[in-house]
Amino acid sequence: MWVTYKEKIKHLSDMIVEAQKPIRVLDAIKWDPTVEEDFFKYKARELPRVDADYYKNIQLGFDPKAKDEELASISAAISRELGDEDDLGRLLKSTVTQYRELVRMLTARGTKAFYDSSRVLYGSPKDTFFEDRITIMDQGRQLYHILAQLENKFLGQEYPKDLSSEEVVRELQTRFDRSFLKDKIDVIISDGIVADAAAGSDVIKIKEGARFSRKDIDIFEVHEGWVHVATTLNGKAQRVARFLSKGPPRVAATQEGLAILMEILTFSTYPLRARTINDRILGVDKAEDGADFLELYDFYLTEGYPESDAFRNAMRVFRGGDVKGGAPFTKDISYCRGFIENYNFIRTAIRKGKPEIVPFIFAGKLHVDDVPLIYQRSLDGVIDPPTLLPPQFQDLNGLVVWMSFSNFLNTVDMKKVSEYYDGLFKKYL
Repeated sequence: MWVTYKEKIKHLSDMIVEAQKPIRVLDAIKWDPTVEEDFFKYKARELPRVDADYYKNIQLGFDPKAKDEELASISAAISRELGDEDDLGRLLKSTVTQYRELVRMLTARGTKAFYDSSRVLYGSPKDTFFEDRITIMDQGRQLYHILAQLENKFLGQEYPKDLSSEEVVRELQTRFDRSFLKDKIDVIISDGIVADAAAGSDVIKIKEGARFSRKDIDIFEVHEGWVHVATTLNGKAQRVARFLSKGPPRVAATQEGLAILMEILTFSTYPLRARTINDRILGVDKAEDGADFLELYDFYLTEGYPESDAFRNAMRVFRGGDVKGGAPFTKDISYCRGFIENYNFIRTAIRKGKPEIVPFIFAGKLHVDDVPLIYQRSLDGVIDPPTLLPPQFQDLNGLVVWMSFSNFLNTVDMKKVSEYYDGLFKKYL
C-alpha cells in the first residue's frame, strides 16, 4: 500500500518513542539514601559502597540485548523507508544510535565502560567549542575565577530559604495558571527526587521537606516550566514528528543550556547558582583526571559547600561511574556547554536576518543544530511550529536588539577594553 512521506515519519517516530520508554537513565543510576547515611556514619573517610555489583540490584526495566536488537531494526527500517540521503531520516537514525549507546552505557554501570559511553553521549570538559582551541574546561576556569570573588552583599537583597515545599507548590501553580502554560502543567510535592525540583512531561515535582527562597521559585518557573515542560508539550503536540516529544542524550546540552539562557534573560539567576553549575564542570574534569569520590567531596568542602551538598555534588559526578575515579558521568557539562551553543546560534540567526527560525528551538526535544532542518521541514507541514513559547520568544523584539548589540561587541578588541578598565580599577579601587 502506498504511504505518504508524512505517514512514514509518523510511523517511524512512533516506533522510536515506544522503544525508548523503558530507558530511564537517572532511575538506573540513582543512589539509595542509605549510601549517604553510611558515608557520614563512617565520618566521610571511606568511599561509598557503590560499584558494579551495587548497580546489579537496580533493575533496568528492559533486556539490553533485546532492546538493542529492537533499536537496530528501527534503524534498518529508517534506511529502508526513507533512504540514507534524507536529512530527517539521518536525524532519526542519529536518535536511534544515541539510544543504542545509552543501552550500552547502562549495562556498564559502575565500570570505566560507563564513562566511555557517557563521553560519547554527553561529551567531556576537555571538548572544544566549535572545533576551536577553547575547551569547556577553559570556560569553567574563567567563570570560577570571576564568580568566586563576588559577594552577595554587593549584589542586592538577600533571598533567605524561608519557604516550605508546600508554599512553593502553591506559588508556582498560581504563576503557571497565569502564564502561557495555563491548564498545561501541575505542580506537586515528591519525596522521590534528589534535586530540589524536577520536570516531567506535564508536571513539576518539588522536593518534600526542602526549604526554598523566592529566587528558587523564579528559577523553577522558567527553567523547569518555560523550557523543559514547554518543549515536551510542543513535541507531544506534533502530528507527524512525534519523536520530538522525547530527547536522546544529544539534546541535553540544548535543553539545559536553553533553560540557563531563560534564567539569564529573565534575571532570575544569581552568582551562587552559576557557581554551583560551573563547579559541576570542575568536578567532572577532576574525576576524569583520576580524582576519587573522597577527593571530590573534599574539593566541594573547600569551596564552601555544606557537607550534605558536597556529598550530593560529588554523587552527581560519580553516579553510574566508578567512585575510585577516572570514570565519571559527564552529563553535567551540558548546562554551560548548551548555553554557549544556544547563545551563538540565536546571535547568528539574527545576524543573518533569520529571526523567524529562533522560536523553533522550542519545537520539541531537539539539538540546536537541528533547528534549521526542523524549520525547513515545517514549511512543508512535516513539523508543526511550537505553540507554547515564553514571552521573550513570542515577541522577539527585545531578543533581537540584545543579540544585535552582542554581534557588535564580538568585533571589539576585548583585550584593549580590559587593559583600559583594569587601569582605572587599579588607580581608584
